Amino acid sequence: MKLIQSLLLSLGLIAPASSAIVIRHDVPDERYHAVPSDFPPLATLYNIGVHGTLIHPEWVVTAAHAVFCLNPGQKIRVGNEIVTVANRYSHPSYKLGDEHDIALIQLQSSISTVKPAEIYRNDDEMGQVTWFIGAGGTGTGISGETIGYQENNGKLRKAQNRIIEVNDTDIIFKFEKGSKGEMLEGVSGNGDSGGPAYMKEGESYKLLGISSRADSWFYDVGEYGVTELYTRVSSYQDWIDLVISAKNDLARKKHSTQNPFLHEGMDPENMSTMCSSLQVK
Repeated sequence: MKLIQSLLLSLGLIAPASSAIVIRHDVPDERYHAVPSDFPPLATLYNIGVHGTLIHPEWVVTAAHAVFCLNPGQKIRVGNEIVTVANRYSHPSYKLGDEHDIALIQLQSSISTVKPAEIYRNDDEMGQVTWFIGAGGTGTGISGETIGYQENNGKLRKAQNRIIEVNDTDIIFKFEKGSKGEMLEGVSGNGDSGGPAYMKEGESYKLLGISSRADSWFYDVGEYGVTELYTRVSSYQDWIDLVISAKNDLARKKHSTQNPFLHEGMDPENMSTMCSSLQVK
C-alpha cells in the first residue's frame, strides 16, 4: 500500500504537471458533466485516470511524462475496448517536466469501434476555444482542486478554455474568472495528464493539444489565474507521421526514446508491481 501511495503522489504530478477538470465557482457542476460520447477517441491509460487520444486505429498519442507503465503487454482502454500496448515511442528531445512532452503508443490490434481524432495541422491555434475532458480531480477556481481523482471515482467532466499564447512547442491557457472566461471555463487538476485539448468540426474531432504541465508558481492547482501548457500537436505532426509510417520497430526507435521517465518515488525494481496495480480492467 505504501508503494502505491508513493506512486499516486508522483501521479499527482506535484509541481509542473497538469490534468483533469477544475470548474468555475459560479456555474453548476452538472453543466460540466460529460459522457464518453462527448469525445469517443479518449483513451484511459490507468485505473486512476491519465489519458491519451486515439489518432489512428493502432495508435494513441499522450504525454511523454505519462508513459512510465506503458510497456508492451500493459492494458489500456479506448472507448469501451480494453487493448494491449505493443510499444511506446516518446519524443527524443523530451526531458521530464519540460517541453516536447509527447509520446505515441502503438496497440497490438486495431480499434474498429472508435473513429480516431485528427491531429490539427494548421498554425492558427492562437485565440481558438478548445475543450478539455477528463476524470481526475475537481473543484472550483476559488478554492482550486479540492476533490482528488480517487474521490471523483472516474466521473468525466469537460470544460472550455481559450488559447492565449502559442510557441514552437506548446499552446497556453489561463483560468479566467467571470466575464473574462468562457461560459464553461475550466482547467486541469490532478489525474488526467496526457488528455486532449480538442475541437469538434462536424462529425470529426481535431486534436490541438496534449495536457502537459502548469507554469504558475504563485497559484495552486486549479486556482483562478493558473497558466497551463499543452503540447502543441501541430508542431509535432511531422514526427507523428514519421513514427507511425516507419517500416518497423527499429526504424521507429531511431526517431524516439524508450525512456520510461520515472517520476520521483518510482523505484525501477518495483515498477512491475506498480504497473500491474494501475492496469485498467
